Amino acid sequence: MIPSEFQYFAPATVDEAVGLLQQHGDDAKLIAGGHSLLPALKLRLSSPSVLIDVSKIGGLDTITVNGSVTIGAGATYRAIASSDAVRGACGVLAECVAQIGDNQVRNRGTIGGSLAHADPAADLPAVALALGASVTAKGPGGERSIGADDMFVEMLTTALEPNEVIIAVTFPTLGAGEGAAYEKLRQPASRYAIVGVAAYVKLGADGNVAEARVAVTGAGPKAVRQSASEAALAGTSGDEAAVAAAAAVAGDDMDYLGDIHASEEYRRAMVKVYTRRAIASALARARG
Repeated sequence: MIPSEFQYFAPATVDEAVGLLQQHGDDAKLIAGGHSLLPALKLRLSSPSVLIDVSKIGGLDTITVNGSVTIGAGATYRAIASSDAVRGACGVLAECVAQIGDNQVRNRGTIGGSLAHADPAADLPAVALALGASVTAKGPGGERSIGADDMFVEMLTTALEPNEVIIAVTFPTLGAGEGAAYEKLRQPASRYAIVGVAAYVKLGADGNVAEARVAVTGAGPKAVRQSASEAALAGTSGDEAAVAAAAAVAGDDMDYLGDIHASEEYRRAMVKVYTRRAIASALARARG
């Protein structure tokens, strides 16, 4: 399994990477950790004539917690999972990336690469949606912010323009009365999500659910919010009946994938099971 020939560039700055994308257009691919692109290259499922390695760009791996959690696009899963600052401010993010792949994947894979690739079985898109994260991208016209709700367009397709590079991802910090959780049914070999559900809840002064966000990955062609589940939970006390009602409508309006690992019917059933688990866990954390 040998890739077809390509030119290799290792730009030192984001602006240089953007310029290379403009210069080479559809013939170019960005590479960071490479654990998604390299297998495709070796199998010749992807044959770009130009590879632009953004892993050499300094400053793209920073992690900053200051009212929000800003993760540089080049930060690895390992760095995020092991960050005390991330665990303290947005623990569900650290928990999510700690479940991705194996040690080799976590040591090389990057948050920017995951969100740009938008694999339908990736874990991070669901957490980004549930937490209302935002992606900062830079292109020829400068920087812009893309909300998670607008980021994932369809399978392996995002709102990024062809000549844009993700430079950072920003998540909110979770305070008193807020809780978030990610629950997943993983494929044993790859550890991709057969079904993964992220849930976020915020309690009001009365102890009832003031806000809820639920997102599913792994089951369909892209990660999606579960508006019916959110509506069923919001305004309730978050008791067992409310959690059950929210889980019962999860995935009802989704498109499903079926493959050798799980049928459409099985994924549909598991979306409800894991939605219930994620919401229950998020509520427990919000209540302290």
